[in-house]
This record gives sequence, structure tokens and C-alpha cells, in this order.
Amino acid sequence: MLTLQTPQDLEQPLTQLTIEHNLSLETFILQSLQQIAETDRDDTPKAEVLDGLYRALADVKAGRISPVETLWDDDSNA
Repeated sequence: MLTLQTPQDLEQPLTQLTIEHNLSLETFILQSLQQIAETDRDDTPKAEVLDGLYRALADVKAGRISPVETLWDDDSNA
């Protein structure tokens, strides 16, 4: 069993994302962690992964979040 405590300043943005994706908070977090674990299993150093997670957490706290499906929308215009 895994227990996660969500900081209060993250609760509202995460709740909004789960509503948008029609998922429970637990499912949303587990799917996100699964995506991280499935990509570059052995290629990315642990320190780099942790740095990325800290940057992502800071982005969520600052409200700089976008739905995953929009991440590559602007690539064709680059």
C-alpha cells in the first residue's frame, strides 16, 4: 500500500486536472508515475530525473501547467 500526502497548494490544481481527465487523484498520479518509469528506464541519471520532478512541481505550484495532449502542439511551428 502506498500513501501520498498532497501539499495543500497542489491539491486544487491536481483536483482540476483529475476532473478534466475524468480520473481519480490516485489513478492520475499512478499513471503519471508509470509514464515516467516507462521512459528511459536506464538512460537518465537519477539526479536528472529528480531535478525534472522538482522543476515540474515548481511549475504546478506556479500554475504553469498544460494538458499533456497539448505539449507538442507548437512543435510544428518551431
